[in-house]
Amino acid sequence: MAVLTFKVGIYARNIYLYGNERFTARDGYKGIPEEYHPPVKEYAATRFLRSEIDYALGQGWINQTEYDDTIALIPTSV
Repeated sequence: MAVLTFKVGIYARNIYLYGNERFTARDGYKGIPEEYHPPVKEYAATRFLRSEIDYALGQGWINQTEYDDTIALIPTSV
């Protein structure tokens, strides 16, 4: 299945900012397709504040592994 670029941002916002979706099926959510996991994490790492990602973890919208994967993708300052 092809990854549709416009869906990446939608999934990222729904997971990290709004908490109304999850990467995998849990908490009554069906989860997003697995091929979207890497691009959604990259999108969040490059477009969201660290505090927003931290908040998503604190709320349980993402788990520790998803958090670690996302944080690892944050570009470092030069």
